[in-house]
Amino acid sequence: MKVAIVHDYLNQPGGAERVVGSLHAIFPDAPIYTSILDRRSLWPALRDADIRTSWMQRLPGLDRHFKKYLPFYPAAIESFDLRGYDLVVSSSSAFAKGAVARGSAVHICYCHTPMRFAWDYDRYVARETYGRVMRTVLPPVVDRLRRWDLETASRPDVYAVNSSVVAERVRRHYGRESEVIPAPVDLSRYAPGSTNDEYYLIVSRLNPYKRVDLAVDAFNALGWPLVIIGDGPDRPALEARARPNVRFLGRLPDHEVAEHYARCRAVIFAGEEDFGIVPLEANASGRPVVAYRAGGVLDTVVEGRTGVFFDERTPESLADAVRHAASFPWDKRTLRRHADGYGEDVFRGRLLDLVARVMGSSGVQLQRA
Repeated sequence: MKVAIVHDYLNQPGGAERVVGSLHAIFPDAPIYTSILDRRSLWPALRDADIRTSWMQRLPGLDRHFKKYLPFYPAAIESFDLRGYDLVVSSSSAFAKGAVARGSAVHICYCHTPMRFAWDYDRYVARETYGRVMRTVLPPVVDRLRRWDLETASRPDVYAVNSSVVAERVRRHYGRESEVIPAPVDLSRYAPGSTNDEYYLIVSRLNPYKRVDLAVDAFNALGWPLVIIGDGPDRPALEARARPNVRFLGRLPDHEVAEHYARCRAVIFAGEEDFGIVPLEANASGRPVVAYRAGGVLDTVVEGRTGVFFDERTPESLADAVRHAASFPWDKRTLRRHADGYGEDVFRGRLLDLVARVMGSSGVQLQRA
């Protein structure tokens, strides 16, 4: 069985690129088609992959201006010659689901979310902090992309998604059903520790939409120690509003992040994500999470067993949840067992099961290793 993998772009590391790494592990001989590539940012798992870029790779200034080429990505994805493949697996948060499978090939789309800038435009623009010129130019471009997104929604034969929240979006925007297969989490770096410190922990990029400001204000009021790992444009403003009990450590090596996970009292997750890996990394380290009740954590956090929720985006609501979490006798083994259900092997097994079912019904048999 000949397989091709299609991904939006490979020019910055993130959760979607981690999924591509897992797809490569499942189908190591499958070429990966993507619009543009920056090898400096590749996940280590992809460094030996056969990656094939589109004509966009020759455009000038891609490293700095790739977002300004937004109108070109659909044509770049559609330009790939996918003849001769039995299975096309697209990893899509924007464009890859529009790949054109040829002949009798089956197209399975792992959809991280429908095109965010088309369907959640106001929040997308706020997250990207675009200037006045871009805000003027973008609306007609986004209108065309939204039409293209709808026109190509029927190209995948099957959709898989990372959470129930994304499944609902796919149903609402595309009129398609999907199978929930949670994204893979690399659990190998994390383990419960033997000692607990008194601090609470945030691991996050410091962008406004991550709502780290809520945690800073909550812990300013609580007076309890909070450690923040990560960096980003919001850091100066956050540091200016934080009291001495809130410490900013910036970016740290993976092994130091794992050590902080294992020693903290709980991890704070105040943003809203389509899936959200941080809460599961916390659980893998034997620590609970205090999370805003929205997004992918609705699937992955079991209230009172692996974490607690707060319902209002206010410092007071978060502070109440932190106090509530402090009263629980959390069991590290239970937390770790929960996280184990989201490991790389589990993801691969679920995806292979889906592929076997779909390909079996099409008359092509999957040969498992």
